[in-house]
Amino acid sequence: MAQGILGRKVGMTQLFSENGELVPVTVIQAEGNVVLQKKTMENDGYEAVQIGFADQKANRIRKAEKGHADKASATPKRFVREIRNANLDDFEVGQELSVDMFEAGQMVDVTGTSKGKGFQGSIKRHNQSRGPMTHGSHYHRGPGAMGVIDPMRVFKGKKIPGQMGGETVTLQNLEVVKVDAENSLILIKGNVPGPKKSYVKIASAVKA
Repeated sequence: MAQGILGRKVGMTQLFSENGELVPVTVIQAEGNVVLQKKTMENDGYEAVQIGFADQKANRIRKAEKGHADKASATPKRFVREIRNANLDDFEVGQELSVDMFEAGQMVDVTGTSKGKGFQGSIKRHNQSRGPMTHGSHYHRGPGAMGVIDPMRVFKGKKIPGQMGGETVTLQNLEVVKVDAENSLILIKGNVPGPKKSYVKIASAVKA
């Protein structure tokens, strides 16, 4: 059954494996995870465990959030996500989750919000090629043809300049290199989406 925990991306570092290989890792702080709600087929139409992470500031708490958190005897959380396909019998409302639910060598999926890049052209945003820079060419970094004449419009999905980044991204089958339960840290091989101090969700790998 699926397991999951929420955390904050601290940054990246590197470790040496037992065979002397240098391994780049992302450090994720995951202390203070609380089960806020258990969603059941009878009440919600699907099964999931709702988890909260990082206390909300007092001046930002809404009455509905406070009432929801009070049922779990917890404070309202800034980052709330659900873990599907979890064994509901393994969780209790108000239960605190620890990083020791994962172990070194386990494969996980990490979901975060990618870094925002602002408004970018089609070359950076969609990895398109530029035109010739010499020999009289007047086409260099444009988006190219907008489509055939007949529809008299640009079709949806055309890869053109626009807002880049700031999207929900999931990287699958990342390896857990080390779990530090004492300091509530998870070290995951490679990079994960988002800037430092951003929130991420770590869940059991779907395709493992």
